[in-house]
This record gives sequence, structure tokens and C-alpha cells, in this order.
Amino acid sequence: MERKQTRILLVDDEVHFTRVLKAYLEGTGRFEVRAEASAEAGLAAAKAWEPDLMILDVIMPDQDGGALAAQLKAETRLQHVPILFLTAAASRDEVQAHEGNIGGQRLLAKPVSAKDVLRQIDESLAEGGQAPAAAQPIRSSPHGARPQEPRQGRQV
Repeated sequence: MERKQTRILLVDDEVHFTRVLKAYLEGTGRFEVRAEASAEAGLAAAKAWEPDLMILDVIMPDQDGGALAAQLKAETRLQHVPILFLTAAASRDEVQAHEGNIGGQRLLAKPVSAKDVLRQIDESLAEGGQAPAAAQPIRSSPHGARPQEPRQGRQV
């Protein structure tokens, strides 16, 4: 049985950010997103769930994203899974100076626009032979985040 949605594992200890990004990605109708708030939980989820792409925060309390990525890449079933890193520890200019890569993986500086996250997801999945997703920025409301018409500069 073939899955219709791409599975994304999001590992970030910032609960509000994770909630908004998860709602946005799922709101596109193209993704099934599982969110975990720690590296330990993220590793267990990746082993059990086998995502198509992983988004990892670089700085987390229990273990940094780089160490988690190394553990994930050591797993035979997960070696092929693309990883996007998110960080608040570097500015966009610093990330651009490294051409948006860290250790051969894509890197985005927080705050980041939903459009940029989706573009990076599309590019990573396209490299793995999967089709890109359609972009829709996020709008927050008292009832949660939801997709809306494209607007420039929306941050998550």
C-alpha cells in the first residue's frame, strides 16, 4: 500500500514553533508530520516511523541536532533520509555565508519563513526523487496556524 503523504519528522524543543510549523505543513495536504521535543524522542520516533525527511533543531537541551543526525545516519534504514537543520544560533547572513549547508546538510536560520522551509523541503525531496510540495505561508490565529494566500516575509 503506497502512502499518499510525505512523512516529516520535526524535532525541536520550541513547542510553539513546532506546533505552528506542523500545522502549516499538514495544512498543505501533502505532509504527515510527527513532532518530538527532544533528541531522544526524535531518535525513537525515526526508528519506529521511518520518515521521508527530518527537520532537526541544532540546539536542544538533551543533545544537539548534529549528534542526533549522526545517530540517525548510523541506522541503515534511515541513512537515505534527508535532514534539514534549523538554528537560532546563527543569523541568515551566517547561514548564507556557508551556502545554507552544515556538514553536507541544509541549514535554515530561525526565525524562518514558512515559504523558505517548504522550498528547502521541496529541494531535499526532489534530490531524493520525490515531487515538490506547493507553498502556502502561515497565518496564526487564536485557533491555531493555518494556510493562507501567499504573503511576503511571513516568519515561523
